[in-house]
Amino acid sequence: RWEREINRTPPRGGAAGLLCPLLGACLWAAVVAYKPVVIVHGLFDSSGDFRHLQHFINESHPGTNVTVIDLFDRSASLEPMWKQVEGFKTAIYPIMQNAADGVHFICYSQGGLICRGILSTLSDHNVQSFISLSSPQAGQYGDTDYLKYLFPQFVKSNLYHLCYTGIGQRISICNYWNDPHHRDMYLNSSDYLALLNSERPNPNSTEWKKNFLKIKKLVLIGGPDDGVITPWQSSQFGFYDDNETVVEIQNQDLYLRDVFGLKTLAARGDLMLCSVPGVQHVMWHSNETVFHVCMEKWLD
Repeated sequence: RWEREINRTPPRGGAAGLLCPLLGACLWAAVVAYKPVVIVHGLFDSSGDFRHLQHFINESHPGTNVTVIDLFDRSASLEPMWKQVEGFKTAIYPIMQNAADGVHFICYSQGGLICRGILSTLSDHNVQSFISLSSPQAGQYGDTDYLKYLFPQFVKSNLYHLCYTGIGQRISICNYWNDPHHRDMYLNSSDYLALLNSERPNPNSTEWKKNFLKIKKLVLIGGPDDGVITPWQSSQFGFYDDNETVVEIQNQDLYLRDVFGLKTLAARGDLMLCSVPGVQHVMWHSNETVFHVCMEKWLD
C-alpha cells in the first residue's frame, strides 16, 4: 500500500514542482530569520564605503536587513562625538524598535566609540552582538596620515596643546586623543572617552555600565599591521603606559576595576578578541577573511 501511495504523488513538474521549492524557501526563511545589522562608519567614511561588507553579510546570511547609517559622512565625521552619538542614536532607534529579537552592531574605527556611546546611554537598546572593527577603544596616540592631514603643524607629542582645550574638544579625534605623557590633562579635559571609560568621576557610570552590559557579545577586532589605530592594541582596550609600553587589556585598570563591564563580559564568556595580521586600516571592512573569521558567527 505504501508503494501505491507514493505512485499516486503528482509528478514534480508544472505548478506543483515550482510550489514545493517556494514553500521550502519560505519555511526556511521563517525558521532562520537573521537579526538586522546596523553598520556605523568611521572618520572620513560614508555609507557607500561598506558595500563589500554588506555583500559578505547577505551572502552568508541571506535576507538580512543591513543598514549603513548615512550620517556625519566625510568631513562631518569631525563633529564632536556626543553630537554624533545623539544623531546616530536617533537614526538607529526605530530599527531597534522594529526588531523584536534585537539587532547587531558592526562599528568601524571612530564608529566603534560612537556605538559605545549609544550602548552606554540608551537604556532600552536591544543590541545582541557589538562588533568593534578596528576602533580606538582605549584612545589614540600616533603620528598617522590622518593626523598629518588634519593637524599639519602638530605631531603626537604636542597635539595635547590643542586637543585638551575647549576648542580642541569640538573636534571628534580630540575627544579620544589619549596622550600617555599628559594623563592628568586627558582626565580633566576629555569630554568623551574619559567619561565613557569612567576614568574620571561620572555620576552616570553605574547606569551606563548597566546599559552596556545588556549586549550579549562584545567582539574586538584589530591587528598589528593596521597602521592607523595607535597602538593597534587600543582596538582591544590595550594602551600605552607613560613609557609608551603597551599594557594589554587584562592588565588595564579599567578592566581590573570593571568600570564599565569588560571584566563582567569576560567572566560571562562574552568578550571575544580577534586579531588578524596583514590588514591595513582602510581594508578591514572589505576583507573577506576578516569577515568569516571574526564576524560571521556572531550575526545569527
